Amino acid sequence: MRQTRRTVAAGVLASGLAPGAALAAADLALVAQYGAPEAPVTVFETDDGGLAVFAHGRPPRRLSLVAPGRYAVEGGGELLATARGVRLDGAFLPRRDFGAEVQAGIRRTVRADPKALRARALAASPPRETGDFLPADLVDLATIDPGIRFDIRYAGRDNFMGLKLYERPAAWLQRPAAQAVGRAATVLAAQGYGLTIHDAYRPWFVTWMFWEATPPASRAFVADPAKGSRHNRGCAVDLTLHDLATGAVVDMPSRYDEMSTRSYADFAGGAARQRTLRKVLREAMVAEGFEVYPEEWWHFDFGAWRRYPIGTKTFTQLAG
Repeated sequence: MRQTRRTVAAGVLASGLAPGAALAAADLALVAQYGAPEAPVTVFETDDGGLAVFAHGRPPRRLSLVAPGRYAVEGGGELLATARGVRLDGAFLPRRDFGAEVQAGIRRTVRADPKALRARALAASPPRETGDFLPADLVDLATIDPGIRFDIRYAGRDNFMGLKLYERPAAWLQRPAAQAVGRAATVLAAQGYGLTIHDAYRPWFVTWMFWEATPPASRAFVADPAKGSRHNRGCAVDLTLHDLATGAVVDMPSRYDEMSTRSYADFAGGAARQRTLRKVLREAMVAEGFEVYPEEWWHFDFGAWRRYPIGTKTFTQLAG
């Protein structure tokens, strides 16, 4: 998935906030987004364990508990918790899950036959490129580190379109990028975390399928096949962390492939623990030569991605 909006953070954490006590369950339950998608209001946990609120594009303001479900807003105002949302300065704002709403809208409008779509995509022609490209040398990430796990969403229906787009679950990267992922996995294992891969090399025809099956109003979230994507070049990887002790995938500020501001790499909302884990992943990947993709915390591009051509081989061809 790709997003084109360039505002990477819905807000920033205010500095100099007074230390707060550990959040009670009722307080932490308020951590969410509210209101309208074009101007969301975010309640989040601060780094020091308090609560704060910000409207999209505005600085955060600390919340102070006055009574159960009632909070004073720093600088003036009041926030009240309700069964279906919050009331901020008298205005009711419904609790929202913008990513789920966008996904549901796309799935309702996608009426593609996956087999027919795939056949048309394989018959399509990728863009012609000129330049001095390095030869493709795609490596199966399963051979890099036995601790790496895989949850390849586009090989099933648990993805934003609800379609099976890959013929089999697999994750391939150009050799230098694959080796860099292996080094990151080693660093993270020492911290108690493993890598779970959601996507890596994506054949160009699948990018074509994304574009063709996605409604025009939602195409800002997918790559234009006329230009290709970094995934097509075998240098982009989508991944998250899992806890080595429990095996559970960790909580991040958003779900994978979520189409909302929560997905931004510098989104200031969510719980403090979620942002900390996002930073752990980011630091490990950047240290090994990957670049952060601003709109998606899970997406990292290997620095040499421009030097590789758009790839068309299917996973079946690569495995063979």
